[in-house]
Amino acid sequence: MKTADLYIRVSTDEQADKGYSQRDQEERLKKYCQINGFKVGKIMFEDHSAKTFNRPIWQNYLDFLRRHRGKGSDLVLFTKWDRFSRNTGDAYQMINWLRRMEVEPQAIEQPLDTSIPENKLMLAIYLATPEVENDRRGLNIFHGIRRAKKEGRWTGIAPPGYINRQEGSRKYIDLKEPDASIIEWVFEMIVKGRYVTNELWRMAQEKGLKISRSRFHEMVRNPVYCGKVIVPAYKDEESRWAEGQHQPIISEHIFWQVQDRLKGWGRKTCTKRVSHDRLPLRGFLICPDCGKILTGSASKGRSGYYYYYHCAAPCRARFKADNANQLFLNELKKMKPKPGRVEVFKKVLKNLYNSQTDHIKIDRRNLLDRINKETDRLSKARELLIKGSIDGEDYKEIKTESNRKIDEMEKRLSALGSAPEKDMETIIDKAVHSLCNLDELYENEDIEVKRKIIGSIYPENLVISETGCRTARLNKAIELMCLINNNLKGCKKEKDAHFERLSRYVVPPGIEPGTHGFSVHCSTN
Repeated sequence: MKTADLYIRVSTDEQADKGYSQRDQEERLKKYCQINGFKVGKIMFEDHSAKTFNRPIWQNYLDFLRRHRGKGSDLVLFTKWDRFSRNTGDAYQMINWLRRMEVEPQAIEQPLDTSIPENKLMLAIYLATPEVENDRRGLNIFHGIRRAKKEGRWTGIAPPGYINRQEGSRKYIDLKEPDASIIEWVFEMIVKGRYVTNELWRMAQEKGLKISRSRFHEMVRNPVYCGKVIVPAYKDEESRWAEGQHQPIISEHIFWQVQDRLKGWGRKTCTKRVSHDRLPLRGFLICPDCGKILTGSASKGRSGYYYYYHCAAPCRARFKADNANQLFLNELKKMKPKPGRVEVFKKVLKNLYNSQTDHIKIDRRNLLDRINKETDRLSKARELLIKGSIDGEDYKEIKTESNRKIDEMEKRLSALGSAPEKDMETIIDKAVHSLCNLDELYENEDIEVKRKIIGSIYPENLVISETGCRTARLNKAIELMCLINNNLKGCKKEKDAHFERLSRYVVPPGIEPGTHGFSVHCSTN
């Protein structure tokens, strides 16, 4: 009498969708053995996918056959070949291995005598059919997930700060507190640049955010937190971001600031420490005797503290802080250009800005017009489809072509950047006004802003003396306005009040008359 081992496999989704039952399979297999006079050996129940043979119960069975080769069962029975495997290549290898172990696999509802050559064609069909079904199901799921991402829906387990929710058939992610607030705080701290990322990870854990370090580093680079969903590249489609349907935790502007900070771009330089607001020039002054940077400190006297800028030993250079601060303020007061020159400077800046942004405005306007035309074309095609003037295939081709063109133009529009500032004139006026009133701005601000003003005006440190301050180089804008005031003061022959319109070509140099072939081109830039 032959002995048959019974293999009963069902996956969770099959049991829910198709009504497969382990008890039903067991009953049919035992009845088959009873009819055919087989003795039932091992009965194996498996709850695992058949895509591979890396299944716990099946692997234990293979170990049993290795240890009892030729002494175990003669058959291993299952109801159908898809209970055995859903991978054609692996199935053929396993069948050959079982036969070497002197065990014959057989499906009771799809019996085959493999000694007949033609039956091998039926075996190929039985094995390939479930694999094709699996591949088709997987492809449908893949395209479904991709379509959901294009529509801005998050698929899968919610990222930190969010929680999966479902209302009827609608699945979405919602904010999870206090995690969402902690993550918002993390992004803000990165923008401020006060802590390194690993420190923020530990601080976030102390606040209650349960997350590993590697996942934390992934989190701060994930655009889902600014309301975007990544659509990966596929075939000829490039990777892109879709507008998410979930609520963002941070703004897109903050997200890009964080990315720049993580890459090391726009990182704030450490400002020199200031011990007192009466020493704003500390670290910016150079000793006139030895060339070292002057420090500053307070000296206690009978009636209070007195502040000095001084050099380190053995140099004994020393300046009263109040006197030095006043000398610097006097230098700022000299930087007031005449009103007429200020207007010229504004016009030059505005003309330069317009010349550099006009083409962006034109390109943006042209792209927006083309996008609107393609959208109108798609709307008209939809109306024709409803009226029955075109069939579904024609509409599908028009829709595919229009969507492709719209996506391409939107990418080009995004590459152009944001639209130029409409109130740029106001911004320029405000900036030039600040430049023209540096002394007032300097006097009215706190110590931190004062030091920013000093560093922006003087790219190089100042040399202090009893009579004043001097430096090797000024900020270009300040230098230009100072040049207009100081060096052009004596020029009275103005033929045109709007001299930015005058020709910039001058008489060629050389012996009178001008040497042929030489020309000089002057620029207000």
